[in-house]
Amino acid sequence: MPPPGPEHRSGFACFVGRPNVGKSTLLNAVVGSKIAITSDKPQTTRRAIRGIVTRPDAQLVIVDTPGMHKPRTLLGERLGDLIRSVWSDVDVVGFCVPADEPIGPGDRRIAADLTKEAPRSPVVGIVTKTDRARPEQVAAQLQALAQLREFAHVVPVSATAGTQVDVVTDLLIDCLPPGPRFYPDAELTDEPVETLIAELVREAALDGVREELPHSVAVVVDEMGPREREPGRPPLTDVYATIFVERDSQKAIILGSKGSRLSRIGTRARPGIEALVGTKVYLDLHVTVAKEWQRDPKQLRRLGFD
Repeated sequence: MPPPGPEHRSGFACFVGRPNVGKSTLLNAVVGSKIAITSDKPQTTRRAIRGIVTRPDAQLVIVDTPGMHKPRTLLGERLGDLIRSVWSDVDVVGFCVPADEPIGPGDRRIAADLTKEAPRSPVVGIVTKTDRARPEQVAAQLQALAQLREFAHVVPVSATAGTQVDVVTDLLIDCLPPGPRFYPDAELTDEPVETLIAELVREAALDGVREELPHSVAVVVDEMGPREREPGRPPLTDVYATIFVERDSQKAIILGSKGSRLSRIGTRARPGIEALVGTKVYLDLHVTVAKEWQRDPKQLRRLGFD
């Protein structure tokens, strides 16, 4: 492929919004691959995950940010700082609200913060989850969103159904400045593989748990690497990971009866990890208690939330 021409655009975008508005699902749909974990639990996203879209005439790097909410812990405060640092540095912001929920105080607060803290960045208003709403609901939500602030564009999308995903991508790219590519053509994310594996395990751990537990779950990959095999045997990657919770009662929930739930977590996470590393995987999971880790600076550093 020839080098990018003078009309080539490149830059960074981010999706922002309150928790559980579909930002991670939209990121995955735009990139065309699973980069960020998804869950129906609010505040699933805890890191600024980057997804990369490369076209002949443009390269768009999208940053998926955690949902904006009133922080109750030190972790929550740090995530809020992370979000603000991201949206102040990107070339365009995608502000997401769901089609099936009324615009509320949290949405208005984010809109006001964007105006104050990222005044020069164009903002694309995105009404997500249109597959869950009637056409008249979508139309009303588009109108309500447009009244929040000035937007470069306002667009409806369903990441699940794949409706208007290309339109969202085009609108974000239209807001980028001219520039060269930052990443090789085939690269879809710059996240370390250990981070992606830890997120896949956490996604599996969140499945089916009650509301208060998801915020207390963190995962760290302790060790991974190819196992030495006899000639002719297929390659195998060993992955050792620890699931951290805050209380003994939460550890019991993750383990399940005689370790049954922990086993299901491994079964659910393994296919995604194997797709990521390109080999069969031996996944060894342990659960440990790190009391009140969301409020402890030392524990946060240990778990990668510097």
